[in-house]
Amino acid sequence: MQVWTGLDQVPASFGPTVVTIGNFDGVHRGHAEVCRAIAARAREDGAHAVAVTFDPHPLAVHRPEHAPELITGVRDRLDLLAEAGLDAVLLVRYTLDFAAQTPEEFVVRYLVDGLRAQRVVVGRDVRFGRDNSGTLETMVALGARHGFVVEVVGDVGATTEPAHARWSSTYVRELLAQGDVVAAAGVLGRPHRLRGEVVHGDARGRELGFPTANLGAVADGTPVQGLVPADGVYAGWLVRSPGTPAAERLPAAVSIGTNPTFDGQERRVEAYVLDRTDLDLYGEEVVVELVERLRPTLRFEGDDWLEQLLAAMNDDVARTRAVLGLDPGAPLVD
Repeated sequence: MQVWTGLDQVPASFGPTVVTIGNFDGVHRGHAEVCRAIAARAREDGAHAVAVTFDPHPLAVHRPEHAPELITGVRDRLDLLAEAGLDAVLLVRYTLDFAAQTPEEFVVRYLVDGLRAQRVVVGRDVRFGRDNSGTLETMVALGARHGFVVEVVGDVGATTEPAHARWSSTYVRELLAQGDVVAAAGVLGRPHRLRGEVVHGDARGRELGFPTANLGAVADGTPVQGLVPADGVYAGWLVRSPGTPAAERLPAAVSIGTNPTFDGQERRVEAYVLDRTDLDLYGEEVVVELVERLRPTLRFEGDDWLEQLLAAMNDDVARTRAVLGLDPGAPLVD
């Protein structure tokens, strides 16, 4: 899949295209289904399937205090859009200058002249152009004026939750805030993933026999990309060399939180790869996939706090094996 960060990067010979527009945060099953549909339509038309998406999220520019936490970082968003079958993505840098365009200026510059769109696929609630003044009716009128067809995609998917009649990024955020990564995976179509560079931590895990890959503190500027769910211990996978032929998925118990037993102050994401004490992951970019939350974060106190902690960690490892369908495996650490 080709990725462009400006119209000047679009080859002059590229086109015609079938285009869809959106933030695509999380690239959940609804997004993926729409992308697969436009890819199929593009093949029928002898065209290329393209998505126009934005970075940062528009609310981060207009109302930063209301900007949502992003489910995926840009790298994973692009990887997931590629998996959905698109030929190209135009990643637009969202700025106040960009937002100041009238609906017709946006359509002519980006869709007509830039991407040579012959078909544009949007939702009924599409908004674009200055002050979000462009609507579906505006897009249809502009399509008639500038020579492209507009197709409307309805709400895709459904959930069992009455408040959520369709798959949505908002619903995924709510589920992750609760730590319900199982339900979130049902909407995403895959386990929720976090990405980051492994950094040095406090080395307490290694001292206890559970060396962890520390993706850093969860704060502005953190190397962790993706929405970090509720504190707790999760069964999951650590992926080395993600997105390459050399990718390796390793079973892991993942701790998210402040480590209250040691009076920690920063939220961290730390992954213990089961039965591996030989890994040197420092400086590597890894992906952590969260499969199931095992328990909340606990504070261990009293004279036997260490015994309590080791017992809990051993239980976390055993439950991780069970969740991931692994053999009972190695003896417990004591």
